[in-house]
Amino acid sequence: MTERAYFDELYASSPDPWDLAARAYELRKYDLTVASLPRARYRRAFEPGCSVGLLTRLLVERCDEVVASDLVAAPLVLAAERAPAATFRRGGVPDDWPPGRLDLVVLSELLYYLSAADRAATIERARESLDPGGHLVAVHWRHPFVEAACDGDTAHAEIRRDPTWRVLVEHVEPDFRLEVLERGAD
Repeated sequence: MTERAYFDELYASSPDPWDLAARAYELRKYDLTVASLPRARYRRAFEPGCSVGLLTRLLVERCDEVVASDLVAAPLVLAAERAPAATFRRGGVPDDWPPGRLDLVVLSELLYYLSAADRAATIERARESLDPGGHLVAVHWRHPFVEAACDGDTAHAEIRRDPTWRVLVEHVEPDFRLEVLERGAD
């Protein structure tokens, strides 16, 4: 698992350390993510690891309520400016999960930073909190990197091990994998 201090240092050196707001790759990926949502409208969404809120801003347009979180406080300031209608919380998954039912969970560029046990617990928390028919969006970089406990393909394969998930959208490019999965009945 990538330690919190790594993220604290990144955001101390730059308000947007991955240059998310300017990179065409990131902006296109966010647009594809939102375009892949099967419903026009969602009741309640959770986006852990929201960083500076670029995807959050797009989710707010499609959701009645968005709860977003990040381990580090600094990016939440920018996120709140970009998406003032969202509710922001400081915390990390799987432990800091919002109470109540959801119909959308978005795990974007997040799972590979977690240990295998925390990935499994996060996926289980998503399944438990989603209404039947609710959607889990997973989108991850496909290449290994030093801070990652696994690559995106491995994280997505771990999600699909649970037969209660039904893959609705699978978009694979050389650099990232985007999937939308529907929670089945238990």
